[in-house]
Amino acid sequence: MTEAEIAKLASWLAKAGLEGRTETALVEGFCQRGAAGGLPLVRAIIFIDTLHPIHEGRAFRWEREKPEATLTEYGRSTEGEAAERWRSSPFFRMLADEDSLMRRRIAAAGEVEFPMFADLRAAAITDFVAIINRFAADGAIGEMDCIYSSWMTDRPEGFTDEEIVALKRLTPFLGLAIKSASLGRIAETLVETYLGRDAGRRVLQGRIARGVTDRIKAVLWFSDLRNYTRISDTSPPEQIIPLLNDYADAIVSAVHEHSGDVLKLIGDGVLAIFPAEDRARACAAALDAASEARASVEALNARRAAEGLPTTDMYLGLHLGVVFYGNIGSKERLDFTVVGPAVNEVSRIAAMCRTVDQPILISAAFAESVALERRRFASVGRYALRGVGKPQDLFTLDTGF
Repeated sequence: MTEAEIAKLASWLAKAGLEGRTETALVEGFCQRGAAGGLPLVRAIIFIDTLHPIHEGRAFRWEREKPEATLTEYGRSTEGEAAERWRSSPFFRMLADEDSLMRRRIAAAGEVEFPMFADLRAAAITDFVAIINRFAADGAIGEMDCIYSSWMTDRPEGFTDEEIVALKRLTPFLGLAIKSASLGRIAETLVETYLGRDAGRRVLQGRIARGVTDRIKAVLWFSDLRNYTRISDTSPPEQIIPLLNDYADAIVSAVHEHSGDVLKLIGDGVLAIFPAEDRARACAAALDAASEARASVEALNARRAAEGLPTTDMYLGLHLGVVFYGNIGSKERLDFTVVGPAVNEVSRIAAMCRTVDQPILISAAFAESVALERRRFASVGRYALRGVGKPQDLFTLDTGF
């Protein structure tokens, strides 16, 4: 590549990064432009660790014969086959040796230095270049402390020294653009994971000023676990967190599947909302989520019982009301949540499940907003709820829960 071509590609990377292009678009655009500028690329793989509750990182793959770059999210590489593959990779050795560049010719026959080279030989690749672009300590987030890239050609004579120098000069620009995109994705993941999906999106859109709230009508969901205090007192401590995780996964997944938003996990409790611009639809979605959560909990109980682990069940209160939804707290610590009398009422309704021995209780406001031909409710009586001014008529599902 000429100096002009290198400068042009670096300029494109800066512009694309500022525009917020995705990682796959950055890799695809870089490789296509690099190949057009003279780099004999046949394949490139770039990967970067991330901050995610499930995935360890993301890998981006470009191949000359394919129209688009692809994305793969990979799991933990600390155990099993994944750990074995990582320890036998060129990058693992480079980290151990504190190298930033490795270049290896792929021989047509004979032993291979790394297991992955056997696949490269089968693909007629002749030359392999690996580069690590490290971040300074202050620029690292968790395990995301560098960007790994590998560059391959099938040209018989391999890369020239000048082409390797060009790659070494250009990969920092590519790395910076990918890091920028990855940081945006990490921010999105973290706020949605810890605040909830809708609340997280609102925060990223700039709804972060203290006291800024929206007055909304919503279906309110408050659930907790039957006999959780007894279980936590009698079970080994190391079983409590897995128990909470198992049941939260069953319940939260059901809420999300039916377009609800989980705002808080309060010990064994779950506070969620279903925005109710269309009240009947929101109530129906909440009931569908309740049925799915119940089925998931039953399946989970069967599995845990077979493993000799403690089991429980879900109590659920459903209510419909007007709440304030937004930022509440101190100057140093804000929470994006819902407040208002309806929030207190739904927690008290859920607590009444123990008193009346019902797995689900529904407020009159909720029941009146569901098409009666679709759902049948049975009254369980009128009750005074602690901290609530007026007694409440409560209902449960007549059948099918």
